[in-house]
Amino acid sequence: MSDFSDPNELHTDTLAIRWAQLRTDQMSHSEPLFLTSSFVYDSAAQAAARFSGEEPGNVYSRFTNPTVAAFEQRLAAMEGAEKGVALASGMAAISSTFFALLTPGDHIVSSRSVFGTTNVVFDRYLKKFQVETTMVDLADLEQWRAAIRPETKVLFLETPSNPLSEVGDIPALAKLAHDNGAILIVDNCFCTPALQKPLALGADLVIHSATKYLDGQGRCLGGAVVGPAKLVDEVHGFVRSAGPSMSPFNAWVFLKGLETLGIRMEAHSRNTLVLAEWLEQQPGIVRVHYAGLKSHPQHELAARQQSGFGAVLAIEVEDSDGNRDRQAAWRFIDGTRLISITANLGDTKSTITHPGSTTHGRVAEEDKQRAGITENLIRIAVGLEDLADLKADLSLGLKTLGF
Repeated sequence: MSDFSDPNELHTDTLAIRWAQLRTDQMSHSEPLFLTSSFVYDSAAQAAARFSGEEPGNVYSRFTNPTVAAFEQRLAAMEGAEKGVALASGMAAISSTFFALLTPGDHIVSSRSVFGTTNVVFDRYLKKFQVETTMVDLADLEQWRAAIRPETKVLFLETPSNPLSEVGDIPALAKLAHDNGAILIVDNCFCTPALQKPLALGADLVIHSATKYLDGQGRCLGGAVVGPAKLVDEVHGFVRSAGPSMSPFNAWVFLKGLETLGIRMEAHSRNTLVLAEWLEQQPGIVRVHYAGLKSHPQHELAARQQSGFGAVLAIEVEDSDGNRDRQAAWRFIDGTRLISITANLGDTKSTITHPGSTTHGRVAEEDKQRAGITENLIRIAVGLEDLADLKADLSLGLKTLGF
């Protein structure tokens, strides 16, 4: 650990490298990796004290592991949070948060512009426990207000959204939640704390898919929840009992990923803006969805809330015959040769996918249409390759449309 004892004394990029640095008596400069399922005690009395929580320390790697704890502490510091808990995936983070904090009869108001599997959790699983969800348009504050009931406990959103880069007004939604006795939970996956700090804007909890930009190279699955200790402790209690735990190895990889997060997100954002502006000028591109563009309806809001616009854009395509359908989108995707066809994002490698048949494939057709997931929509997560090569590859996709 450095001589700085307060994370507020350091900037985010420094916290990403130096905070919660874990050293053993071997004094390794890089954090050690604790691949152990259990820990030993000096005595039976100490074991009892550890299990009961009377004495701090490691118990079992399902819920206490030094490498995982270092990742939790570092990410929490970067987000300006009191505490964090790491989980096996981003969806584990979302599901565990709801199961930990809600009871039968509670109500969620959620943006309909969320990752497709989140909708499955709402409709198929939380509903089994009498937790209902009302979906609203992310950018329409009046819809959020109208959807709130006396039993509403959570307002939930991703901002920017997946895949249309819609932006939610975090301060306004935080006030709306708090005025009605609810909490605001923000999925900060696309921006990360390098570009956006939802807690500073009024959110109560921040959720991450560490699989994406926190890792940065598509290596491991993981998730995290950060916020005030009172709420995070509830989620940690669920993790301890239910077991959706993060692997120590994955936590170690994420610690390494955090060290370069700031410079990566800056480069990702720079590349994506250049490509978005270029794509807007190309024939066969009906529309480009990216909050960094001045044509984006929430561009000014994004500029206020974020220090950068992130690395995910979406395009709507049409072929030279005017067809705006799945076949045109698939031809475009299949025409590329460099960009990886995969539904993952957050990688140094650029990726491309058709949301309607992949990430949102299990969402009901009516709900897809209401969320703007059209058949001609393509999502591109821009990596760190040379821009000339990315433009050349996307030009191959455009040729398949007859342009």
